[in-house]
Amino acid sequence: MSESAEPLRQDDGTTYEVAIEDARVVTPTRTVRGCVLIHDGKIGAIEADDPDATATDHIDADGRVLMPGIVDLHGDDIESHLHPRSNAAVEPSMALAAADRANIASGITTKFHAIAFEDAPEKNRSPELAMNLVDSVRSNDSLLVDHRIHARCEITDESGIEAVEDVLAADATSLVSVMSHIPGKGQFRDVERFRTYYENDANLSVEEADALIEERTNLSEEVLASRVDRIVSAADEADVAVASHDDETPVEVERLHERGVDISEYPITLDAAKRARTLGMVTAMGAPNLVRGGSQWGNLATDEAIKAGAADALLADYHPPSLLAAPFVETGESLSTRVARVTLNPAEAVSLGDRGRIEVGARADLILVDPEPTPVVERAFVAGDPVFKAEAGR
Repeated sequence: MSESAEPLRQDDGTTYEVAIEDARVVTPTRTVRGCVLIHDGKIGAIEADDPDATATDHIDADGRVLMPGIVDLHGDDIESHLHPRSNAAVEPSMALAAADRANIASGITTKFHAIAFEDAPEKNRSPELAMNLVDSVRSNDSLLVDHRIHARCEITDESGIEAVEDVLAADATSLVSVMSHIPGKGQFRDVERFRTYYENDANLSVEEADALIEERTNLSEEVLASRVDRIVSAADEADVAVASHDDETPVEVERLHERGVDISEYPITLDAAKRARTLGMVTAMGAPNLVRGGSQWGNLATDEAIKAGAADALLADYHPPSLLAAPFVETGESLSTRVARVTLNPAEAVSLGDRGRIEVGARADLILVDPEPTPVVERAFVAGDPVFKAEAGR
């Protein structure tokens, strides 16, 4: 243990439930070789390798990485569990149980399901299906992970806006985002890219794609802005953070910031990401983008945003394992800095001050990771409860 890492104790004489010993402990400021003790669902102490404390269960980490549980603010992988094949739906409760296990195996202990509130049957989306999933999350008390709702509001769809206003009024979502998938804008700034996506990926006919293009391009900036204002107003009333999606220009970022948007998700240009940072917004980029080495859409690369100091948090997007792998992608930064992008920073972005850090008194959401040859989770704790164990060959 380094000289700067003095032993920290909640209260002497405590009998701890768990002692995780001989770990590479990733704190908010440094990585130290030591032991973390869990008591009453919280981190009770950070000690040297042979702690002077009584613990019911001793775990030998054998030098593996102990880091906070990952906080994913935007994961839409639930959609693949709901519809493993097009037109092959499973019940929301079954999908949620499958997503629960998949996410804890990827080290995600706090999961914000990015649920699309839009009437888009070609993408297996509807406000009704979204509400069913919200109800499943709220009523299920047998899951391993702390599941929350991130309501994605497609502002080109009036029915989606009304549904998101309802979930905000019901205190049923912890984060909301506004997006507008319009041909000629954002990730679809090339109209032909929009057409190709909806014809190939969403299985629309040529006529249906053309009708959608006409419908969305006819929406005025004033109408779209008024809809953003509606969502921000409802979110303010519910004390919920608001994110934007696919910001393209500094001017667009400025307008959204003025309207009350807190987080810029997936900015598609470096100028937009930098402007969001200077305005005090949180910038959130895709972890798969970093792990794969670039954007599948040809937009801003996550590693470029990191090098420019314009990436605060990382998101699972469609692939939870990438969020676990991301802190172990070399960026020239300390491991603490890289880990913070998937733990501390996203937690703070949505005012979850009790987690995302290994500090005395913090919630004991912890994962023990073997980083080689590819990062895998061997143990996971959620609020101090041992919820996952997979130690192949140990």
